[in-house]
Amino acid sequence: MLEQLVTSYIASAAFGIIFNVPRNTLLQCGFVGMMGWFLYIVLVNGQHMDAVIGTLAAAFFVTVISQLFAKIYKTPIIVFSVSGIIPLVPGGMAYDAMRSFVENDYNIAVQLAAKAFLISGAIAVGLIFSEVMNQLIRRSKL
Repeated sequence: MLEQLVTSYIASAAFGIIFNVPRNTLLQCGFVGMMGWFLYIVLVNGQHMDAVIGTLAAAFFVTVISQLFAKIYKTPIIVFSVSGIIPLVPGGMAYDAMRSFVENDYNIAVQLAAKAFLISGAIAVGLIFSEVMNQLIRRSKL
């Protein structure tokens, strides 16, 4: 698990470099991605939760941490949230789906493509739901 956490940290920070985030936020971008991946691993492997639900929870958590860091470091939230969701993106699964299509293994291809689509949707819903909750909390305080 430590290996996965380090890898997710490096992947998130490296994507921050590609995304051209401010240099002083690279460590925080890596931390956000690592924490999102940690929650995902705990839920999917530790609690035996479905990958889609685990991704939804992890994306929600990534956005909450991103909102917190955006306030602390006075940086737009997108700097942290985009880098933070990178470990959750089902790129390998989408690749395997396309490879199965090419190999004429349509049953496996459709299953993998549907799961990749659901995981991608869970990421989007998690990001949006967290932002909506943040807006509701901020409006209720006014």
